[in-house]
Amino acid sequence: MVDVSAKAATVREAVATGRIVMEPGTLALALSGGGAKGDVRAVAEIAGVMAAKRTADLIPLCHPLPLDAAVVAVDPSPDGSGLSVTATTRTTGRTGVEMEALTAASVALLTLYDMLKAVDRGMTIEAVRLVRKTGGKSGDWVRA
Repeated sequence: MVDVSAKAATVREAVATGRIVMEPGTLALALSGGGAKGDVRAVAEIAGVMAAKRTADLIPLCHPLPLDAAVVAVDPSPDGSGLSVTATTRTTGRTGVEMEALTAASVALLTLYDMLKAVDRGMTIEAVRLVRKTGGKSGDWVRA
């Protein structure tokens, strides 16, 4: 684990996104909230928040952080090919929350796959990435 004790505590935020591509019928089922396992979007959002809170348990040498906020949104992809996930995490601390945002997005996508795999095993999880981070010594960063 990297020693961050000399760093100043600042407000830090990170946003990560990803998407899951699926058949049109699978998307309709996901949007209807009537899947066999319940409302897949709501469950995936909760799973993402829970994952953000447990990131240090999953990734070796990752600092455990007290999160001030973790928000996960699952929405239809703009091109209609599936669902998009956006995870936003925030803390006031000495190290960033990028890993928490990426973990939240990843677990939300995995949850969507798990809940819909009975009707569409060919779904593809893709484009999981950090899109923005603010705060800290290195300052702000936005994906071009």
